[in-house]
Amino acid sequence: MTNYARMYRLGLTPWERYGPAAGAQLRSWLDREAEERPNGPGRALDIGCGRGQFTPEIARYGWEAVGVDLVPEAIGAARRKGPTEVAYVVGDAADLPANLGAFDLFVDIGCFQGLDAVQRTAEGKGVTALAAPGATLLMLAFGPSKYRRLVEGVSQAEVEAAFPAWELLEVADAATEGLGWPMNRTSPKWYRFRRPTG
Repeated sequence: MTNYARMYRLGLTPWERYGPAAGAQLRSWLDREAEERPNGPGRALDIGCGRGQFTPEIARYGWEAVGVDLVPEAIGAARRKGPTEVAYVVGDAADLPANLGAFDLFVDIGCFQGLDAVQRTAEGKGVTALAAPGATLLMLAFGPSKYRRLVEGVSQAEVEAAFPAWELLEVADAATEGLGWPMNRTSPKWYRFRRPTG
């Protein structure tokens, strides 16, 4: 697993260059989510939010957005950036705080792919425990490649295995604009899951 705390301290955050492309696709997914929710948006958790690159965008769509990240320095930067209506919490994706309450939407952009098998299972259990009936999970992850040791990545089977109680609704290719080599050789995918209501 990448030592994100060290990389933030050194100012090495290459994943943030992917923001414009990932953000545009995230907005498309949020538009679709709004269309399918007649009661409007509820609470959303941005897992591995870093310095809050996408959390404010989720809030702009009307969600009560909470960002969680393991690196205190990143959370501090996200809080300073604002906006004030977005909450940020220091926490581990593989040990999500149980006191966060229930969520209707989970967004994981590039966090899950960096976890080992035990941690991926733990994230799946944590998300499931916090999920309201009918909740949606949107995940963007690199696929497995010969560069996996360098830039991480997960297969569709590994993603599905971590969320056995969820229904996989859709898998779509993710944009690669802004991804340098070798990240642009990892065939990133978006996954959209739904937590059954029954």
